[in-house]
Amino acid sequence: MYRLYQYPFSQHSRRVVSLLEEAGLEYEPILVDMARGEHQSTSYLAINPNHQVPTLLDGDIKLHESNAILRYLCVKNGLSDWYPEELPARAAVEQWLDWTQCRLGPAVTAIVFNRLFAGDKGDQEAIAQGLEQMVELSDILEKELQGKIFLAGERPSIADLALASNLFQLGMAGEIPDSTNIQGWYGRVSQLDGYQKSLPPDTQ
Repeated sequence: MYRLYQYPFSQHSRRVVSLLEEAGLEYEPILVDMARGEHQSTSYLAINPNHQVPTLLDGDIKLHESNAILRYLCVKNGLSDWYPEELPARAAVEQWLDWTQCRLGPAVTAIVFNRLFAGDKGDQEAIAQGLEQMVELSDILEKELQGKIFLAGERPSIADLALASNLFQLGMAGEIPDSTNIQGWYGRVSQLDGYQKSLPPDTQ
């Protein structure tokens, strides 16, 4: 059985939970309460020195990065529906996983962390910069989704799960883009049972 160290208000944790639930993979969720600083504890740092979640344990294998965990689970369990083998679809999945992590993720974190979790220490300039970046990023995503059901085809992939986890995060700050294609795509991903099971308890 997999062991997943996670925190429900972490978008990176939720994308992994979404896949585990969608694929029906057996796992033990282990809460790392970041609100109480457990990710900085000596015991957790021995598991993940990056003081982040999620961390997946599979026997002797230990993985920290959420998108690496998604890929690992797909390859190990033959989840080609979620991580397609056809090169054009695989390339699209890889591109949007990286885009989500490298471009969208920092803007989302700047907005949500500073507005909701940093309290009085929230960096207002970082929020403003994140919102400015979201104008460009939302436009890129809106155009990409024109005429598409999901990012890599007619079926959802791990790229959709990763991106949707960030959109939910933006929603906590009231900043989900309201453009037509993004709203339609997000509505489709939001209906997935695994996605619903990944959400923090008070928001389901």
